[in-house]
Amino acid sequence: MKSAEAVEIEDTVRAVLRDILGLQPERVATFDDNTPLFGALPELDSMAVAGLLTEIEDRLGIIIDDDEVDGEMLESFGNLVGFATAKALG
Repeated sequence: MKSAEAVEIEDTVRAVLRDILGLQPERVATFDDNTPLFGALPELDSMAVAGLLTEIEDRLGIIIDDDEVDGEMLESFGNLVGFATAKALG
């Protein structure tokens, strides 16, 4: 069972993906932990990554250091949410 904070962070990541990448809300709503992101979503290219991470920082009030950004973090929706949750909740 996820905490209320974890659910809120997951919802925020969904909203950022929808808003920054222009994805349909219905599509983003179907994302689960195993949904592949980078390399699978044509909208999420290397240029979009910076905007996506900046928006996650802004909405969650976190700082993402350059050395924390890697392919594994962006590999799946679950990995991205897990990273954002760890940063936001310490």
